[in-house]
Amino acid sequence: MDDLSLLMNGFANALTFQNLFYALIGVLIGTAVGVLPGIGPAMTVALLLPLTYALDVTGSLIMFAGIYYGGMYGGSTTSILLNTPGESSSVVTALEGNKMAKLGRGAQALATAAIGSFVAGTIATGAIVLVAPFIVAIAISLGAPSYFAMMVFAFVAVSTVLGSSRIRGLASLFIGLAVGLVGMDATTGQPRLTFGQPLLAGGIDVVVIAVALFAIGEALWIAAHLRKSKPATIPVGVPWMGRQDWKRSWKPWLRGTAIGFPFGAIPAGGAEIPTFLSYVTEKRLSKHPEEFGHGAIEGVAGPEAANNASAAGTLVPLLTLGLPTTATAAVMIAAFNQFGIHPGPLLFEKEPVLVWTLIASLFIGNTMLLVLNLPLAPLWAKLLRIPRPYLYAGILFFATLGAYAVGLQALNIVILLVIGALGYACRRYGLPVLPVIVGAILGPEMERQLRRALQIGAGDPVILLSEPLPIMLYSILILFLIVPPIVAVVRRRSAARRTADAVAGKRSDILVP
Repeated sequence: MDDLSLLMNGFANALTFQNLFYALIGVLIGTAVGVLPGIGPAMTVALLLPLTYALDVTGSLIMFAGIYYGGMYGGSTTSILLNTPGESSSVVTALEGNKMAKLGRGAQALATAAIGSFVAGTIATGAIVLVAPFIVAIAISLGAPSYFAMMVFAFVAVSTVLGSSRIRGLASLFIGLAVGLVGMDATTGQPRLTFGQPLLAGGIDVVVIAVALFAIGEALWIAAHLRKSKPATIPVGVPWMGRQDWKRSWKPWLRGTAIGFPFGAIPAGGAEIPTFLSYVTEKRLSKHPEEFGHGAIEGVAGPEAANNASAAGTLVPLLTLGLPTTATAAVMIAAFNQFGIHPGPLLFEKEPVLVWTLIASLFIGNTMLLVLNLPLAPLWAKLLRIPRPYLYAGILFFATLGAYAVGLQALNIVILLVIGALGYACRRYGLPVLPVIVGAILGPEMERQLRRALQIGAGDPVILLSEPLPIMLYSILILFLIVPPIVAVVRRRSAARRTADAVAGKRSDILVP
């Protein structure tokens, strides 16, 4: 009851004209910047940090929160329309969203993304109020073996579900793991796959990898086909969601929220794993699995909800533990520190007005996102009418600009082109692109968690089964990998037996006079 009264006071503070203005500015900037490939909310918050010295702490943090939510939605716009994610967490949205856009359903994909973002953000922000202490207690109890098991689960699930075969999915995964190995070994200090380049000692930035594989790879793929045939005009379609779209979207919204929020609240969680798992879950539960890979609306609704629920979940460890789990949250820590405020267990006691005003502003900013972006969905969809050469020339420009802006190094442009060629090769030979991204993003973190677990267990691999969560996940994986082939073999043998019996029956009928 005390928390509810504090939240009401937070709404009273957040609904002032000044704070509403800051929330609106944050949402607009976040959405606009999220649309640009390679320039995500973390970079936007970092660039705006010096500009907020003259603002009060509440106003600056409200603006930052609006940028965070707006950037998450903005990344889905280019993912859907141009197959070019603005953030690594928007990668999954591109799989089905872009196919929907090519079928003339871009407005529906944008609408389900906007509504899913609103539903997930609202529920997840409410969960911050209700279950933050409980979620944090669970998160603290998880050790390195649990984190390692979750990442192995994500690897296997994504690699075996996507693509035309499991072999190709695993091949793509190992390519991504190789890309993720580039850099300095954190334990031994040994350079790996750096080719003598000191600038590669810190590894390849995830934004450069994502933009290269999707933006550059897609542009090269389209360019290769433009020379052979004139591209068909992509229809915009009707600018609203039909009854069937609503029916197929509302359950993925809720499931995506349930998957995304706990992962965001777990330290070192992030939005990548829940979006991948949400996609896999929707494909397994869908009544139309044949549409996945060809424009299934569930493949947009679920991952987008998981993405935004995870974004809200990251505020749990940020506010209660002082532990940032994303780059944007890390910059927000700097915003707190510039005002002499240190997030942690005592923040809710020392700065209750600030915290509850910030949480209330998340509800308001989320509503602003829906009001602003839902009517704009048909307008965004008309971007597809731009002539293809001009459109992809603009994508290449912004992709190159975004890659260079990551570290202000010309080497990033070379890496962008090399990995972009790899993305083109994946499309050319039928390798799914998503496992490459999964391996590159989660590979280094999985390695760190594995080494941490083995160090705790003095090198004994049994330590990887020392917690309940790993045992449960590995059991699911075993069932997932072993049961389907066994069932398939049993079905083939039973079918062969029935066929043999039928043939034998026909022969006996012929032999009997």
